[in-house]
Amino acid sequence: MASFKKAVFPGKYIQGGGVSGEIPRIIESFGGNGLIIAAPSAFAAVLGSVKALLPRGTVIEKFGGESCESEFSRLETVLAKNAVKSVTAIGGGKAIDTAKIVADRRGLPLIVVPTIASTDAPCSGCAVVYSEKGIFERVLYQKRNPEAVLVDSEVIVRAPVRFLVAGMGDALSTWFEARSCAQTASRNECGGISTISGLALARLCYDTLLEYGPLAKDLCGQGIVSPAVERIIEANILLSGIGFESSGLAAAHAIHNGLTALEATHHYYHGEKVAFGVLAGLHLTDAPAAEMDTVYGFCEKVGLPTTFAALGLAAASREEIFRAASVACEPAQSIHHEAGEITPERVLNAMLAADTLGSVRLKAQTLGPLK
Repeated sequence: MASFKKAVFPGKYIQGGGVSGEIPRIIESFGGNGLIIAAPSAFAAVLGSVKALLPRGTVIEKFGGESCESEFSRLETVLAKNAVKSVTAIGGGKAIDTAKIVADRRGLPLIVVPTIASTDAPCSGCAVVYSEKGIFERVLYQKRNPEAVLVDSEVIVRAPVRFLVAGMGDALSTWFEARSCAQTASRNECGGISTISGLALARLCYDTLLEYGPLAKDLCGQGIVSPAVERIIEANILLSGIGFESSGLAAAHAIHNGLTALEATHHYYHGEKVAFGVLAGLHLTDAPAAEMDTVYGFCEKVGLPTTFAALGLAAASREEIFRAASVACEPAQSIHHEAGEITPERVLNAMLAADTLGSVRLKAQTLGPLK
């Protein structure tokens, strides 16, 4: 398939303040009674206002907290007992991933209602499987993407602003990884070569972040739904979701995967680690100084990590960072979509360079201009 251009999209994408009210109608459009897999946050944020309007026979199940095989089996049993006609996920990434896998295994349409905008997962057809203890195991690709994605801006802005910022970190990688995959004709996440539409959306994602990201952070932190916030929500979820899946991954996500091997980073969000992976990827690929300045400046403005210390790694040894670099370079990692020979030593140096430049810039900002 790598010789063919290929792109994937959700069936429909609906975004705006109060769009949660459309959940009953959307479920009804897919045949009536459905199964809703709801994260704890969903009950107060979303379900309270629509529960009485759901189609008769709709079953609501509280998500167990982990996207793992035991949870899949539990929910498949619920599906078998109730003969529902669709699956709806309401919550964050793991609840959504669980619903993706369960719906795919039963051949049912999937509706996704994210309560945070911290990743680009809602529109994609891939899902991550963990152990019951939360340890990464594998990524599964579904036969199709969600049939409908409903993003309620009023729900998103009520979540802590750190989620939106983390989503910007995840989205920040989209253009740089898409560009690398296009340059090396590497496979995208749906098994082909990027289309020009995938690349265009990846670039639009980046441009939107730069123009509206800092303002959206400030307004979202005040619970304000504005055009800037709406644009960043769309960039985090739709543009990044289509961009990464239809254009591909490269250094940033592989370096994220390497960082997860260090326990100190486990308290940081996916997008925060991806953002540092972007910076290291710029050093790895010898990006122009002006581009580095722009990307570092963006991260500083919105509060994304630019140093090891900002990821809990202030005391990490060179050996520990090398371990992360080695994981990032494992044969199946997307870093090999970058040009040239990629080695753990090169990635280590790129990570060290990213931290050094981030630290120098931070120190200069703290001290202020020299008199």
